[in-house]
Amino acid sequence: MYLSALGLLGLSTWMMPGLTVAKKPEAMEAIEKIIGANSVRDGRVNLVIPPLVESGNLVVIKLSIESPMTANNYVKAVHVISEANPFPNIFTAYFTPRSGRAELTTRVRLADSQRVWAIAQMSDGSFWRGYADTLVTLSACTEMI
Repeated sequence: MYLSALGLLGLSTWMMPGLTVAKKPEAMEAIEKIIGANSVRDGRVNLVIPPLVESGNLVVIKLSIESPMTANNYVKAVHVISEANPFPNIFTAYFTPRSGRAELTTRVRLADSQRVWAIAQMSDGSFWRGYADTLVTLSACTEMI
């Protein structure tokens, strides 16, 4: 019975490639698409994820980006990228100077233990990044649809 279940799982990932997980190269490629020919610098982005998560189904993440959020200097967007989810782009959040602060708290699904990147796009065209690593004991995003 176990062998047939494993065979079915292998067959399902072959027939439905969307069920496979992204790898680090796909995550880096997603980041490159976001930043284009620009460089990305470390800092200004604080991404907090619990270092150990029992279930990847609802993982709380907190993001904050250092910015005065004025009309001339603000965060335009933050892109959250996963190294192990089926699709590397988890979500993008947009800000304006009227946002007041570039902060958010939300829940995401994580397929496995991984590094999650946050790429902030500033109004002056610069890009900043931060990341957090987490260990997921029960994976999400991998059940059959």
